[in-house]
Amino acid sequence: MAPKREPLPQVKRVVLAYSGGLDTSVIIPWLRENYDCEVVAMIGDVGQGDDYKALRQKARASGASKVYVEDLREEFITGYLWKALQAGAVYEGKYLLGTSLARPVLAKRQVEVALACNADAVAHGCTGKGNDQVRFELAYKALAPHLRVIAPWREWTIRSREDAIDYAQQHNIPVAATKKEPYSRDQNIWHLSHEGGPLETQLGEPPDDAWKISQSPHTAPDRETAVRMGFEAGVPVSVDGKKISPVRLIETLNAVAGENGVGRTDLVENRFVGIKSHGAYETPAGTLLHAAHHELEALCLDRETFHYKQQVALRYAELVYFGQWFTPLREALDSFVETTQRHVTGEVTLGLYKGNVRVLDRRSPFSLYDTSIAAFTMKADYDQKDAEGFINILGLPVKLAAQAAAKQARAQAGRTRRRRTG
Repeated sequence: MAPKREPLPQVKRVVLAYSGGLDTSVIIPWLRENYDCEVVAMIGDVGQGDDYKALRQKARASGASKVYVEDLREEFITGYLWKALQAGAVYEGKYLLGTSLARPVLAKRQVEVALACNADAVAHGCTGKGNDQVRFELAYKALAPHLRVIAPWREWTIRSREDAIDYAQQHNIPVAATKKEPYSRDQNIWHLSHEGGPLETQLGEPPDDAWKISQSPHTAPDRETAVRMGFEAGVPVSVDGKKISPVRLIETLNAVAGENGVGRTDLVENRFVGIKSHGAYETPAGTLLHAAHHELEALCLDRETFHYKQQVALRYAELVYFGQWFTPLREALDSFVETTQRHVTGEVTLGLYKGNVRVLDRRSPFSLYDTSIAAFTMKADYDQKDAEGFINILGLPVKLAAQAAAKQARAQAGRTRRRRTG
């Protein structure tokens, strides 16, 4: 247990990013004990599906003077998820950035609440060796650099989830985590992540009890399910021909993909702080949307733009993962991405079967696929004789280099012969 220290009077009111989980549950009484300050809890609804009435009551019972419950789902999707999707941002080839993208929208609203209630500090429940501390605090610095930041995990003597559970029990705070199943989970409308517990010590397949929102491929339906997604300028707008709201669209795709065992990722990743971690992620809708968006771009973008955009996607994913959302570079990359998406409009149909995804159809009014050129039986649009000229030009540097190398080899061979006969 963390020993009580002398109060710090310069902190009068602090706004805590509150989830109701183990870490933030114990932080409220800890802040009051160690800083002798008023604690305001800010709960951001990014689609985690919590009982917000119960969370509000729990926060108040734990000592929060006020509790704000903010519905951020629409903003999260349209202002963050869609931008990353358009960019094609995937961290280390597998992680669809569910937690990474939620942190800046939560931090932004937390700062807005802090400014509105005249707080002089903000706090979070991130550990000192994770990525989220970076994401929250870089957002704070970008949006309200004058606010003091309190990170209890970097101050108190609690060193494990077991210690935190003991602290919660001593303060009569109910928490869902137990010493028997100490998974650390983060859920929003885009994904559900699982860390800790056996995932820390085992690098093999995650235990069955780790997965929560997706069906096991072994027990998924024995028939393929087809789903059609429509896009306008790179933004998802419809499912199976019906235009629906962004929230409903993701919820619909989560259900159909999860039922078919799609969206599970077992990943050893490189954290920003230099530590490798092992986690399990479930991103059913995101898996489908990224696959469909990629296919549509392959149809609508020219080669040079398509290839260069893949480089941008890698950098964009790193910016998001490293907590650098509120930066000039990310905004500049958004401008590039937005330009590339002007003609990424159309529909893609995917087939889902026991965790697998395959393309059944793709179509777009801006498709650059031309059957008169692509077919083996070519028409007048493509003269095969033209290939000789561009191959000669393209191959000229290679040809000259080869000739020079051959000339040098002959000269060296001549010198060798003269030495032998000399």
